Amino acid sequence: MKLLRYGAPGAELPGLLDAEGRLRSLSDHVADIVGATVTPDAIARLAALDPNRLPLVDGAPRLGPCIGEVGKFICIGLNYADHAAEAGMPIPAEPIVFNKWTSAIVGPNDDVRIPRGSVKTDWEVELGIVIGKTASYVEEQDALDHVAGYCVINDVSEREYQLERGGAWDKGKGCDTFGPLGPWLVTRDEVPDPQNLRLWLDIDGQRMQDGSTSTMIFSVAFIVSYLSRFMSLHPGDVIATGTPPGVGSGKKPEPIFLKGGEIMHLGIDGLGEQRQLVVRHD
Repeated sequence: MKLLRYGAPGAELPGLLDAEGRLRSLSDHVADIVGATVTPDAIARLAALDPNRLPLVDGAPRLGPCIGEVGKFICIGLNYADHAAEAGMPIPAEPIVFNKWTSAIVGPNDDVRIPRGSVKTDWEVELGIVIGKTASYVEEQDALDHVAGYCVINDVSEREYQLERGGAWDKGKGCDTFGPLGPWLVTRDEVPDPQNLRLWLDIDGQRMQDGSTSTMIFSVAFIVSYLSRFMSLHPGDVIATGTPPGVGSGKKPEPIFLKGGEIMHLGIDGLGEQRQLVVRHD
């Protein structure tokens, strides 16, 4: 299934995308797509529905973040060896873990705002994991049983705030609008191999990133297992798994950063696409 949320910010309604690419309402069955909606039992109940009997959604409403009420938004840094090389950083021996604040979360096609005073706002297409079953000290071979599904994430980053202003990376990662999620949450049964997905990102039609999850240093299963040693993962938690090379800060001979007015267009095979207008914060 491709689960989604649509409507005005803060008032999104639950839905799904049918086999013909049409939006169908799930409001008669669930109140929202949140942690309680993506547990194994809840997904099984939704999967048993006949999509053709669900009401069609009129028009082309805004798509909201594909999961609501996110408890934790956890990120993995430098998880592609070639991205670590372009950043001039060593390949990590263990996953680098940081957070994006949940207030950064927006819809897949909402505007992305450059923060006041920013000079180094950057892009990062990433595979997102949505947790469906509580995970604590989970073994790697069992880790995918705790995954509800996957989504596209743009891990928008302000490099000066992240790397030059002291403290942890979080400062440059959690600005408002820096976490577009969606367009849909694709349930795990539709993604047989999360380590074989192509992901890409364009700026104003120019291809900047073109990679594959096959080159991840730490796999999805390893990441879920690893994180579960340090915290309980709960249904609805989101994990961003790192980005392939091609970010603006790694461009040669000079870095390229967002100035405002650009269109970011990104996607992952089978998981959909995002498109954001970059605007400056007044």
